[in-house]
Amino acid sequence: MSVLPFDQRDGFIWMNGKVLPWQDAKLHVLSHGLHYGSCVFEGERAYNGRIFKSREHTERFQNSARILDFELPYSVDEIEAAKRLVLEKNGWDSCYVRPVAWRGSEMMAVSAQNATINVAIAMWDWPSMFDVNEKMRGIRLDIAEYRRPDPQCAPVHAKAAGLYMICTLSKHRAERKGYADAMMLDWQGRVAECTGANILFAKDGVIHTPIADCFLDGITRRTVLDLARKRGVTVQERRIMPEEMASFDECFLCGTGAEVTPVSEVGPYTFTPGQLSRTLIEDYTAAVNAPS
Repeated sequence: MSVLPFDQRDGFIWMNGKVLPWQDAKLHVLSHGLHYGSCVFEGERAYNGRIFKSREHTERFQNSARILDFELPYSVDEIEAAKRLVLEKNGWDSCYVRPVAWRGSEMMAVSAQNATINVAIAMWDWPSMFDVNEKMRGIRLDIAEYRRPDPQCAPVHAKAAGLYMICTLSKHRAERKGYADAMMLDWQGRVAECTGANILFAKDGVIHTPIADCFLDGITRRTVLDLARKRGVTVQERRIMPEEMASFDECFLCGTGAEVTPVSEVGPYTFTPGQLSRTLIEDYTAAVNAPS
C-alpha cells in the first residue's frame, strides 16, 4: 500500500512560535539533533477535539528536555496553547499529536550548549489500530535481541529520540519474521517493555507489570493501571523474569499508539485475551472519549 511521505502532506505545523504550511516546516541537514540525537518528543492523541492528558504530556516533554541538558524556550502553558492552535488550524477532531524539540545548527560537535533549541508541533490522522473484536484476537510478539539499557548508561527517563534506535531495529527484525512487534528485556535479562509500548500481564485476575526504572513509565500505562485499580483489580509492579510468562493467563500492551492491545504470543509463550483485556479496552476507550 502506497503511503504519502510525511514531508509531502498538507496542513499546518507549529514551529518556533509560528504556524507554517506543512511543507515549509524544515530543518537544516546540519542540525545537532539529527547528528547527535539531542532531540526529545511526545506521542499524544486527540479524541473528539480534546488531547488526552495533554498537560501531563507537555510536562513530560519539558522534563525530557531538561534530562538532555536543555530548556524548552516555551512554557507549559505556551505549548498547551500551541497544541490547541494546531488542532484548530488543521480542523482535526481525532488525530495523533507530535511535539518535538531539538538542538539546531549553530554548533556541530559533541558539545553544543549554545545551539538554538527548536520546537515544533505536528498532527496527523492515525486511527485506532483495531476495533475491539479484532484486538481480542491478540497480536504476536517476538523477543528482541537488544535490551533496554542500564539507567547508568543512558537517560532512560527521557522520551529521547536516540533511545528508539534499538526499538526500530528490533521492530524491523520482528516484522521480517511475521510478528507485529517485539518485547524487550532489560540489561539484566528481565521483562521490560515493547518497542513503543508498555507491557502488562494478568494471572488469576491480578495484573503484573515490570517496574519502570529503565524505561518510560508511560502516561497510558499509568492511566490503565489506575482504571484497573478502580475496578478493584490488584496491580503488582515487580521484576518479571521471561520464564514467568509461561504462568500468565493474559498479556496486553498499552501506549498512545497501541492504546490497549491484547497479545496472544510472546516468542514461545501463549496467552488467551480474556475479560480483563476487554474490560480495560472498554474503560480506556470511555476515558479518552469522556468530555473535559
